[in-house]
Amino acid sequence: MEEYVQQLFGFIERSPSPFHAVEDVRRRLEENGFVPLQESQLWKLSPGGRYYVTRNRSSCLAFRLPEEKPSGFMLVASHSDSPTFRIKENGELISSLYTRLNVERYGGMLYTPWFDRPLSVAGRLLVRRGEALETRLVALHQDVAIIPNVAGHMGLRQNDGFHYAPQQDLCPLIGGPQAKGALRAVLAKAADVEPQEIAGSDLILYLREKGRIAGINGEYLLSPRLDDLECAFGTLQGFLQAEPSPACAVYCLFDNEEVGSATRQGADSSFLSDTLTRIAEALDMGAQQLRAAIARSMMLSADNAHAVHPNHPELSDPDNGVQMNAGIVVKFNANQRYTSDGVSSALFREICRRAGVPTQSYANRSDMPGGSTLGNIANTHISMHTVDVGLAQLAMHSCCETAGTADLAYLVRASKAFYETALYAGEDGSYRLFTK
Repeated sequence: MEEYVQQLFGFIERSPSPFHAVEDVRRRLEENGFVPLQESQLWKLSPGGRYYVTRNRSSCLAFRLPEEKPSGFMLVASHSDSPTFRIKENGELISSLYTRLNVERYGGMLYTPWFDRPLSVAGRLLVRRGEALETRLVALHQDVAIIPNVAGHMGLRQNDGFHYAPQQDLCPLIGGPQAKGALRAVLAKAADVEPQEIAGSDLILYLREKGRIAGINGEYLLSPRLDDLECAFGTLQGFLQAEPSPACAVYCLFDNEEVGSATRQGADSSFLSDTLTRIAEALDMGAQQLRAAIARSMMLSADNAHAVHPNHPELSDPDNGVQMNAGIVVKFNANQRYTSDGVSSALFREICRRAGVPTQSYANRSDMPGGSTLGNIANTHISMHTVDVGLAQLAMHSCCETAGTADLAYLVRASKAFYETALYAGEDGSYRLFTK
């Protein structure tokens, strides 16, 4: 358990942006024998082969083929992005006293935790190299910005329900007026290019704070970006540890879940359907064979869930609240914000039962709307049995979140068991799980 937690902290530290998260996943995949594919080229796949493909360098799909044509696909999907601030294209605000960054929020973030914390900048640069444009990932390993609070005695009354105006209250300070242009120069140096060679960028703020274990008995882990890098890491561990099954195992890491997934690399894009179709074509599977295989497929949508809050338990459903360190959360919603239903939840719970992994059920209060995730979005493009799962955590969408130390190992074990399973479907409503 502790080894997984420390490995998770390392992964999060190396992943200040979705681009860095995918780069770290790509590295791990290649260390385990996975061969990179390019969407712009023809694919030649071999039975038993291991492959991966990226899109936008912020989403990644990896798959392991069985020795025979796949009976179906077993997929686990998580996301690489987290709520943060994105630096605008014209990203400096200059006054006679200060240089600030012009930012806008990305995703449904909590504002107040970002105040008075040392912040840094990460993302990607597009740089000119001769006649070509190349991508360079950058992460400034120094604290360059801070969003300062107004002193309590100056009259804004922040403790009395103050309403923040993002364009005025949330602009990070990076220096005095002489700091104009300094960020671009620092970024260029980090990318080993000249400032004038930068042709484009996608840059965000991130917290450099390292993950740590907390709680009187070490029950909790505290880290930035647990939503959803904890699931991205845990399901990757299970994917790499799993033994082959008759199904094709697919690891999915999508960008842009926090803003609705409607991008060319999000779960609402053609990325997954394109990849499954190209797998089938490379294996000489006809269209009917592919559709039959999809009917024998299943997806886990892995994204963390709200634990019962210690100070506000009334915000949780009285019978469907979940706790940290109590196992995998299966999420339900009558209006299908989550995809779990009787079939998909029963199949997943049976896999967990066989693996000795505890599960718990989550539903929102009936008078409180909840968030959705990528499962139901991906399901509109590739229709298969899907269950929304995750790990219980506190302070979701804060810049620093809390989860249970025991649950990560549960996720690894459940993911491994899921990938080692194949789903066989007979007539509609009849299912059988094959586990080695």
